[in-house]
Amino acid sequence: MQITFLGTSSGVPTRSRNVSAVALRLPQKSELWLFDCGEGTQHQFLRCDLKTSQLRKIFITHMHGDHIYGLPGLLASLGLAGNSSGVEIYGPQQLKGYLQGILQSSFSRISYPITIHSIEKAASERKIIFEDDDFSVRCIPLIHRVPAFGYRVDQKPKPGRFDIEKAKELNIPPGPIYSKLQKGEIVQLDDGRLMNGKEFCGPKRKGKSIVYCTDTIFTESAIELAKYADVLIHEATFAHQDSDMAYQRKHSTSTMAAQTASEASVKQLILTHLSPRYAPGNPLTPKDLLNEAKQIFPNTLLAKDFLQINVEKPETVCDT
Repeated sequence: MQITFLGTSSGVPTRSRNVSAVALRLPQKSELWLFDCGEGTQHQFLRCDLKTSQLRKIFITHMHGDHIYGLPGLLASLGLAGNSSGVEIYGPQQLKGYLQGILQSSFSRISYPITIHSIEKAASERKIIFEDDDFSVRCIPLIHRVPAFGYRVDQKPKPGRFDIEKAKELNIPPGPIYSKLQKGEIVQLDDGRLMNGKEFCGPKRKGKSIVYCTDTIFTESAIELAKYADVLIHEATFAHQDSDMAYQRKHSTSTMAAQTASEASVKQLILTHLSPRYAPGNPLTPKDLLNEAKQIFPNTLLAKDFLQINVEKPETVCDT
């Protein structure tokens, strides 16, 4: 899985940071999922290697404008492009009325199916909101000024590594047969031999997990959601010295994000949703927030727009 940060500012965009949006590219699939969709997100897609035509699911954390104002425009552009096979959207119950009102009032042409799922009930009951053969997604209520939710994506266990050399020694022809054997299937070859895929594969490999928490003050719910995750993407709107403001506005400081990561025993923390008050040139900068978090949780990264993370190897970071 690959994470691409399309917006990492809080509240309003800056010259170097757009407002909230994070894309997740699924492995071995031409499929993208989007978490939040702040104003200008479709422009951010144009500035990187992601394709909106591959967008299949959108997960909205809450109804504040810096997380949803880009959604109507993105959906309308998908309709005009005519290359979408359909989009499923998950979010608070107000999201459906918001989108229907804007799209209808603007006479936007939506030529593909859109399904909108309200998540409140599933979140309160800690139930899965989406599941297929490869992934499951669940959400949980956070603590913000309006109803807000964190999301967790869990990749299901992957097949064990396929022993290609053993297959070659037995003169098994490469191609689709290898794929079937890797899935543990029993395959009959053209010469009549039966091959059991389980004899060619090692033990199943644990899938990866990604958690996205914004906006929220420090809460045990976020720790519960993020337990043992490979990557925790967590808001860090304020520096520690501005914790009074964080409590008033129900946002997290860099140290709160780090404490969540530490108590949840995650592998890696990535800070996002940074207040413009810490832009370079001000008394405190994003690097100061990063250093604060690292004092508590050393394996912390600072997100910036277009940063990409390969979750197969969380330490691998590259810029587009």
